[in-house]
Amino acid sequence: MKLLMFIKELTMLIKSLRGLCLCLESGSGDKLSNCTKQHIQKLLKANMMGPYGSEWAVEEKVKRREMVAPQARYIFVYWNANEMMDNAFTPLLGFLHFRFTLEEEIPVLYLYELQLDSSVQGKGLGKFLMQLVELIAQENRMGAVVLTVQKSNSLAMKFYISKLRYVVSSISPSRVDPLVGVEKNYEILCKTFDHEAKAILEVYSVQYRTARRVGFMAAFSDLKFED
Repeated sequence: MKLLMFIKELTMLIKSLRGLCLCLESGSGDKLSNCTKQHIQKLLKANMMGPYGSEWAVEEKVKRREMVAPQARYIFVYWNANEMMDNAFTPLLGFLHFRFTLEEEIPVLYLYELQLDSSVQGKGLGKFLMQLVELIAQENRMGAVVLTVQKSNSLAMKFYISKLRYVVSSISPSRVDPLVGVEKNYEILCKTFDHEAKAILEVYSVQYRTARRVGFMAAFSDLKFED
């Protein structure tokens, strides 16, 4: 029943796209072709070199390593082959890079990248892909979707917070320690799907974090180790 609901919701999302006839493919970081790697790098540079500024040279190397990690999961977006009339279309229109991981002991889908070619931006594709990510997260019983946004990327920040209702997470530097957060050039955003995830990733106070850590250390000190 859950699978049928997932397919139904996915079908509704596809119908919401504004005249785009696309196809989606999945992939993993350790099985990317050289051609796909080149297209990923090209999209990353076109979209992220501006927001990162002088830090891009270092960040690009980090992203290249992240790109091919075995735990990296991808959804690639292409034009539907039946709709391609000439070679003017970009081979790769966009991609999602995400991973299943833990944040504060909460299972989450962490979105590393959402990148779209300029030819398909502003047509609802970004929103479609984010809704797809949220469906995937819920289908896999993740407590939240978590992502990182550069503060200088005002369009992305507005997209996630105003349009998709993401919030600055309790694990974001600006909320963990405002003084340190001012020096950081990014925010961590999240959308939670259950009460536990909300309590930890949205409203998790510094006091609660400290109390939890103290409680953990107290429990750890009570453990007895045999020689």
